Amino acid sequence: MKQPVLVICLLALLCSCSSKTTMPFEDDLKDFPMLKQVLDDVDKYQVQIIYTQIDRNEHGNALMTDFTVNLDDTHYFYPASTVKLPIAILALEWLEEQNIKGLTAETAMLVDSIRPFQKPALSDLSSKDSVPSVAHYIKKILLVSDNDAYNRLYELLGQDYINEKLKEKGLYHSVINHRLSVASSPEENRIVNPIRFLDSVGNVIFEKPERTSTQHYTNSNNPTIGEAFYVGDSLIMEPMEFTYKNKLALSDLHGVVQRIVFPMSFVESERFSINEEHRNFILKYMGMLPAESDFPHYPKEEYWDTYSKFYLDGNDKGDIPKSIRIFNKTGQAYGHLLDASYYVDFEKGIEFFVSAVIYVNDNNTLNDDHYEYEKIGFPFFAELGKYLYHLETKRKKTIPADLRAVKFEY
Repeated sequence: MKQPVLVICLLALLCSCSSKTTMPFEDDLKDFPMLKQVLDDVDKYQVQIIYTQIDRNEHGNALMTDFTVNLDDTHYFYPASTVKLPIAILALEWLEEQNIKGLTAETAMLVDSIRPFQKPALSDLSSKDSVPSVAHYIKKILLVSDNDAYNRLYELLGQDYINEKLKEKGLYHSVINHRLSVASSPEENRIVNPIRFLDSVGNVIFEKPERTSTQHYTNSNNPTIGEAFYVGDSLIMEPMEFTYKNKLALSDLHGVVQRIVFPMSFVESERFSINEEHRNFILKYMGMLPAESDFPHYPKEEYWDTYSKFYLDGNDKGDIPKSIRIFNKTGQAYGHLLDASYYVDFEKGIEFFVSAVIYVNDNNTLNDDHYEYEKIGFPFFAELGKYLYHLETKRKKTIPADLRAVKFEY
C-alpha cells in the first residue's frame, strides 16, 4: 500500500513558528482507524489534505504553515458544491464594481428566460419579503448548499467573468462552467439568462441582457472518472468524461477560504475585492448553522448542526459544542466528499485551516447511488477533524489568537 506523501511549505511572513513535538500524520494513528485506513491507501481513495497551522505575530497577523498529504493540482476530482463559495464571493465583488445607486446585495434580482432551457426566478418564498436577491441566494448557498441559488448567481456573472476573476486572483487550477442539478449542454451553459434589478416600488435599477461566453472553458486532458456510469437506467461501460465539468483544485479551494478569513495575508491583486461588510457577511453565513437562520428557515430535524460540517461528523445529528465554529464549504457528488474549513474553538483559542477530498466509490460506477459516504467518507472527515483538533490542543503558541473578528451574533 502506498504511504501518504507529506509536504511542508511556509506561507507565513518571516517568523519563527512555535515548536512542534510531532509532524502531522506521522505519529501513531491507532486511535483514528478510518483516518489510518485512508492514509495507508491514498491511491484507492484519491485523498488529498491541506492542513494549515496558524500562529500570530506581535501585531496579531496570521502566520501560516501548510502540511499537505498527496496534494496534486493536476489530478482531477469533481468539486461538487464547493464551487458555490467563490461564486458567492464574486457576486458581491461584481455588485461593488457596478457602483450604482440603489443596487445592493438586498436589491430585488429577477432572472428572466427567453429560451426553452432557461428557467425564470421571479420570486423566492423563503425570503422575508418573498423577493430574491444576491444576499438571499448567498445565504441559501452557505447554509444548505442550495443548487438553484448557485445557478442564479452563475447566471448573473457568466462564465467569462467568473473564470477571468479566478485567474486574476491566482487561482489557476479552476474552471467553473456549468449550472448544477439541471440538464444543460455545454453550449447552453455558455448562455446565461437576462436579469433585472428592481427598487422597492418595481422600477428597474439595472438590467443585464442575455450573454454568451466568448470562450470555451474546459478541463485539459479530457479527464475521466470511474469504469462505468448510468444515464437514466442505461449502464455505459466506460469511464465518465468530465471535460466540460467544473474544476476547483484543492489548493485553490483552500486558498479561497484563506483569502476570505485573512485577506491581508495575500497580495492585493489576489484578494477578493469586497468591502468589510460583505466579507463579514460571507464569514457569518459560512459559520452559521441552518437552524440559526430565520429567513430562510430550515427545520433542525431536516438540517441538523453537522449537516454541512463534515469535520464534526456529518452522520452525527447531535448538537455541536457552543465554543466551536467552523467556517466552511462542503461538496458531495460522484463518490467525492470535500470540506474546506476554518476551524475555531473560542474557549481554547484554537484556529486552523483544513481542506480535504476523498473518493469513496468501491465499484467505480457513477450515478448508481452506491457510494461509501456513510461507511468511509464521513467517518474519515470526523476522524481527521478530531485528530487535527487534538494536535492543536497540544501546540504551544507564543502569542494567543485573538478570535473576536470571527465571533458573530447568531
